[in-house]
Amino acid sequence: MKFLTLVSILALIWVIGLFAFADRVRSLTPAAEPARADAIVALTGPSAERVNTAIRLLEQDKGDRVLISGVNREVRRQELRALTPGSSRLFNCCVDLGFEAEDTIGNAQEISNWARSKGYDDLIVVTSDYHMPRALLEIRGMAPDVKLTPYAVQTPSLDDSRWWRAAVTARRMTLEYLKYLAVLGREGVRRISGDQGGSAEPVAAQEPA
Repeated sequence: MKFLTLVSILALIWVIGLFAFADRVRSLTPAAEPARADAIVALTGPSAERVNTAIRLLEQDKGDRVLISGVNREVRRQELRALTPGSSRLFNCCVDLGFEAEDTIGNAQEISNWARSKGYDDLIVVTSDYHMPRALLEIRGMAPDVKLTPYAVQTPSLDDSRWWRAAVTARRMTLEYLKYLAVLGREGVRRISGDQGGSAEPVAAQEPA
C-alpha cells in the first residue's frame, strides 16, 4: 500500500512538472525583442525557420556574427544561402557554419568552442520554443560564463492550451520534457561532483569544402 501511494505521488509530481514545462514553453513566444549581444547562434532543426530567424536578427544588428550549428555535412554553403532570405553580403561575411554537432549536446559543444574562439561572452540563442529549455541547459553546461538570451521560434501546434488532447503534440511535449529531465539530472550530478564542463580545446566552426 505504501509503495502504491509513493508511486502515485511521484506520478502526480511528474504530471504537474510536465504541465509546468509546457506552460514555460508556451510563454517563450512570441519572443521579446532582444538587446544587442556579441553574436547570435541558431541550432538547426526540422525547419529552416530557426536559421531564417537568426539571419533576420543579424540584419537588425542584434549581433556581429551568426553561427549556424549542426549543419548537415552534405549541405554546401551556397545551397544553404539559397534557402535563406536576406542579404547575401551579410551571409557571406558574417555567418559561420558548424558541421560537427549531431545532437543538442553537440550543438552546445560547438557553440561553446565557437564563442571561446571568437571571444564572445554574450549570445542570442535561436531554436524552437519546445527545444529552448533543454538547449539553454546544455549550452550553460558547456559555457557557464556566457550570457544567453533566448529567442524562441514558435511551434504553432504547441500554442494551443489543450496541446495534450492531440496525440502528436502530446507526444512531442512529453518526449521533450523527458529529455529535459535527463539533462537536468545529468547537470545536477555534474555540479555535485565538481565537474565544470566546457571544452579544453577550442575549435572554430568549420567552413564547407
